[in-house]
Amino acid sequence: MELVRNNYIYWEFIRNLRNMDGVRQGFIQQDIISREDHEEYMKKNSHFFWICVDNNEPMGYTGVIEGDIRVATHPDYQGKGVASFMIDEIMKTNPNAFAKVKLNNKASLKLFESCGFKKKYYILEKE
Repeated sequence: MELVRNNYIYWEFIRNLRNMDGVRQGFIQQDIISREDHEEYMKKNSHFFWICVDNNEPMGYTGVIEGDIRVATHPDYQGKGVASFMIDEIMKTNPNAFAKVKLNNKASLKLFESCGFKKKYYILEKE
């Protein structure tokens, strides 16, 4: 496994993974992302992201934007240490990064805690 810099060839992988049922629900923003919106976002933010690959096969992505860690692992590779690897690697260059995790996202809470993160505060929103 290794992290490689994000570039245009991975943009659709990121969008498809981010829009995937079961993955999308783990994010605070859960709207389906259109190709056009994603391309605009990537034009501005692509350099913040890294892709986890094994034998040139993308397995997930991570990045840090305004201190906030973004991470997603393709379901075929979940539970195999990919997300922990990505977080550990991204923290080497972003030691002050933090994670905003939904309280009901038990998998992400467990993941970040296993990587040494501690709960600091809760943000409550009215639905």
